[in-house]
Amino acid sequence: MSDCGCHHEAKNAQERRVLWIALVLNAAMAVIGGIAGWIAHSTGLLADALDMLSDATAYAIGLVAIGRTARFKANAAWLSGSILLVLGIGVLVEVGRRVLQGAEPLSGWMIGTALLSLVVNVIVLRMLSPLKSGEVHLRATWLFTRADVVANIGVILAGVLVWWLANPYPDYVIGTLVGLYVIKEAIEILRDARRASTQVGKPTA
Repeated sequence: MSDCGCHHEAKNAQERRVLWIALVLNAAMAVIGGIAGWIAHSTGLLADALDMLSDATAYAIGLVAIGRTARFKANAAWLSGSILLVLGIGVLVEVGRRVLQGAEPLSGWMIGTALLSLVVNVIVLRMLSPLKSGEVHLRATWLFTRADVVANIGVILAGVLVWWLANPYPDYVIGTLVGLYVIKEAIEILRDARRASTQVGKPTA
């Protein structure tokens, strides 16, 4: 009996559904987190919102890459990693600007928004868990969301410390840490993309 490709098509359809849901949730939280970050004067929340925005971009790229060639998928992962790297560096620049200019982050906004983001990211991470061992462009989406969960927990902790110490520096610290973590994840994705690109050109046995 010949392979009709039905299983592959069903898998692609399931991947598209998961990525579309993840895209909508992350885009919504990027907007909410960005607005909350400006209202709360929080570098941690702004960093978290940028991370969510980069996730939404990764999911969009992942959707476009489904059903494409291995070369296209490697290039998609490379683009995702590059975007994440730029955003991570941007977060560090923003932290430096706020340290120099001064800011008074609002702990209540930080904790509440980060808790909401954490719930969303845990849901998305569970949805994406079957994709973490998949092709390079799909693995990138899982890595993005894993980074978000870590960032959310950090922002919550920073909000508690800002409230307890009445000091903005925990927010600056978490903003810096999120930025550095984002850069680390970007480098990992770029390494995966380079490895995948190398494999594309190798002849099969």
